[in-house]
Amino acid sequence: MLRDDALDALPVRAALPALNDALAGHGAAVLAAPPGTGKTTLVPLALAGLLGGGPARRVVVAEPRRIAARAAARRMAWLLGERTGEAVGYTVRGERVVGRHTRVEVVTTGVLLQRLQRDQELTGVDVVVLDECHERHLDADTSAAFLVDVRETLRPELRLVAASATTDTAGWARLLGGAPVVEARGTAFDVEVVWAPPPGAVRPPHGMRVDPALLSHVASVVRRALAERPGDVLCFLPGVGEIARVAGLLGAPDGVEVLQVHGRAPAAVQDAVLAPGARRRVVLATSVAESSLTVPGVRVVVDSGLAREPRVDHARGLSALATVRASRAAGRQRAGRAGREAPGAVYRCWAEAEDARLPLFPAPEIKVADLASFALQAACWGDPQASGLALPDRPPAGAMAAARELLTAIGAVDAAGAATARGARLARLGLHPRLGRALLDGAASVGVERAAEVVALLSEEAPREYGDDLAAALRAARRGGDAYGGRWRAEVRRLRAVARDVSGPSGPLFPGAEGDAEGGVGLVVALAFPERLARADGGSYLMVSGTRAETGRGTGLRGASWLAVAVADRPVGQVHARVQLAAVVDEEVARLAAGALLRERDEVHWADGEVVARRVERLGAVELAVRPLRDADASLVRGALVEGLRQEGLRLLRWSPEADVLRQRLAFVRLRRGDPWPDVSDASLHARVDEWLEPELGRARRRADLGRIDAGQALGRLLPWASGEAGRLDELAPERVTVPSGSRIRIDYADPQRPVLAVKLQEMFGMQESPQVAGVPLVVHLLSPAGRPAAVTSDLASFWRDGYRAVRAELRGRYPKHPWPEDPAGAQATRYTNARLRR
Repeated sequence: MLRDDALDALPVRAALPALNDALAGHGAAVLAAPPGTGKTTLVPLALAGLLGGGPARRVVVAEPRRIAARAAARRMAWLLGERTGEAVGYTVRGERVVGRHTRVEVVTTGVLLQRLQRDQELTGVDVVVLDECHERHLDADTSAAFLVDVRETLRPELRLVAASATTDTAGWARLLGGAPVVEARGTAFDVEVVWAPPPGAVRPPHGMRVDPALLSHVASVVRRALAERPGDVLCFLPGVGEIARVAGLLGAPDGVEVLQVHGRAPAAVQDAVLAPGARRRVVLATSVAESSLTVPGVRVVVDSGLAREPRVDHARGLSALATVRASRAAGRQRAGRAGREAPGAVYRCWAEAEDARLPLFPAPEIKVADLASFALQAACWGDPQASGLALPDRPPAGAMAAARELLTAIGAVDAAGAATARGARLARLGLHPRLGRALLDGAASVGVERAAEVVALLSEEAPREYGDDLAAALRAARRGGDAYGGRWRAEVRRLRAVARDVSGPSGPLFPGAEGDAEGGVGLVVALAFPERLARADGGSYLMVSGTRAETGRGTGLRGASWLAVAVADRPVGQVHARVQLAAVVDEEVARLAAGALLRERDEVHWADGEVVARRVERLGAVELAVRPLRDADASLVRGALVEGLRQEGLRLLRWSPEADVLRQRLAFVRLRRGDPWPDVSDASLHARVDEWLEPELGRARRRADLGRIDAGQALGRLLPWASGEAGRLDELAPERVTVPSGSRIRIDYADPQRPVLAVKLQEMFGMQESPQVAGVPLVVHLLSPAGRPAAVTSDLASFWRDGYRAVRAELRGRYPKHPWPEDPAGAQATRYTNARLRR
């Protein structure tokens, strides 16, 4: 029996005629409706013809989360006065509640993708509603792109609705081929904003870590809200761990029920949250409650300001959820939950001044997440580059390249990027390709049961009390009677079924592993994450990827020679990653699981001041075996010597004083004349070793051979001989210059901007102007008879006129045997004393 009063109260009902017109005329529409208007529950029922009007249609509603899919189906069934599985049903991973007469089926976007890959036409489906598309989950974006393709090429009659509380309506309308936008008015009440920043400094989130001081503050704000405001309190936190921590801090307030709602919460708790409570409630929730769920009775929202988003670090080979500041759009969504039924308030646990600095919108998952699953979906769809898909944002080229590299390594795609038969099987598993590979290949070696058990553990983070040893965690899951244990067993059953359904012919990869419980666990983990295999190395572990990791204190993993690391992160301020979940393996398992990364090659490099030549067997960054290499390839030795010159400098060559002077003269001419004179800076000489250090460099084998190369002779090869300019070197940068006394004095070109001539003052008598080279006046260092600096000038005429008298007065008494004429400009230059001059 229809619950007409509840249906009539949903504001979206007024938008149904416009929505039906849009679908009749265009076949697709964008529905923008605020939370609480009934877009998730009433619209699918109306489109299916279940409200007493319109043709009977089969409608599929895609939700981003399992908890939202179940809740939406239960709510629609309640509105019809039925149980789920009759006219309205749902399918999520591992659970299907539908019947022969089901007309509306709510599924997760992951389930929808699986169906599209199996049946691109979606046979029997008339309408698809993509709900909460503003959240920009990768599966939702991919589903939308595939559905647009289906409408354009296979089924133009398939109707498509993109529904959201707040979204880029113009962008989605454009993606749907110019689809009309239908807007529904909400009935939101005013929400007062209360800024409640922490009283002291709080460390920003890092990885999955949230400062306990912030969680303590959030708990205190919840208590404050309970004291200051009526109604239920909805508190937003980033994850399950933070929810549990705040629940523990709140304890059991008098007359208040504390509920925890998230994707892993038991169905009974989820149902309790979605129904009015008998007493006042505090609901601690993740972002699932932003728009996907309606929690009745809420008058107050407490917003921690944090959210979880996927991140991938390609350089470190680590990917996981990361805690980030929630966007301003998410903040508006959260605050709106307080004004659904009456005026309310939102307590924001940050300062008002910070609000303007928050990101406007959450980052689209396609921009920040691991794209291996997406790349496999695109390849199975027939578009490996995803270039023809109608996506709101293009996938980053680097992330796609990393994804294709992984898929190629596990045999999911061929060299051209097209999906292989194995790739098609992996795509049907509903798992990340890594875990799919571990399930299929692990089943062939350790049996389907054990492979399914380990993959189920890897699919959802185990409780912290299970520990960091995966073998021990498996034992805990097998005997555990907690909620996680129940979900784990259900996932094991699902994986066991799909593994048997899609497995292809293959023999055991690791014979005998099925009889070794501990080794079997490690093998499955290693098959999923071969680049995270790690060998003990000097107090830490070196992963095959090159990342260093450390185990925690008191762990049972410490002391193992090899680990297969399933989960790792990098703590704040630490250089090395931290192992959070791993299994003990041995080298044989490592060689098997990461066989594609096994290499034996000759390695010749510069280390500790010498050429080191070795034959190395290497598993990625981990050296397995090393032997000295005799008669190494000459080109490899030469490369090592060049690297030595780069690391330790060109002084490894033999630099005579004449060679140093030649380099300085060339630098001066290059500065003054440019090409074709060579650049003799270190960087340029390194780049041109082929031109000036051969053939001597090609014959060298070790450091001592470099020391025998005459750098001056080698530099001479860079002179512009071909143009004939080389012969002008002595003209443009003479090594010496003749001064008035007849002496030939060496010019110092150490500073090519200001060459220096250091000469005794008496030898410059009679010279009217400063000497020049290549049009540049020399900086003349005038020396006393003892060779000590007396004056510096670039203008001799000025010095004779203004500066000489002071120098003469100071030095004449000290050196009376030398001439000190009153008119130096007109005097005769000399190298001798007065007595010598009189002879």
